[in-house]
Amino acid sequence: MNFKSIKADKTTETRDNHALEQQGTGNLFETIVVLSNRSNQLAVEMKQELNAKLEEFITPTDSLEEVFENREQIEISRFYERLPKPHSIAIAELGQDLIGINDPVSDIDSEDDTVNPA
Repeated sequence: MNFKSIKADKTTETRDNHALEQQGTGNLFETIVVLSNRSNQLAVEMKQELNAKLEEFITPTDSLEEVFENREQIEISRFYERLPKPHSIAIAELGQDLIGINDPVSDIDSEDDTVNPA
């Protein structure tokens, strides 16, 4: 995922619960669970990407006495620190209708209606 192109808040912002509820599933708690799951996915993805980039700088001969600063490594770390947090990205995606929300209960109900017509 390209984290540079994300237009999410980098600071804490107060949210209107009713607007958040209406943008999501219509149930505030289900919407929060969806946002939480998406936030966890984003956090894992960001961490994997950061680790892959930092892995290039690992040398097997490093010891505690031979630690030195690598400017490129520091810049990569700073870039990821400046990115919006995963929960802010998830809320921004919800506002832009980029999150698909599947309701397994309604999916099961609709399948039961088609299998057993009344």
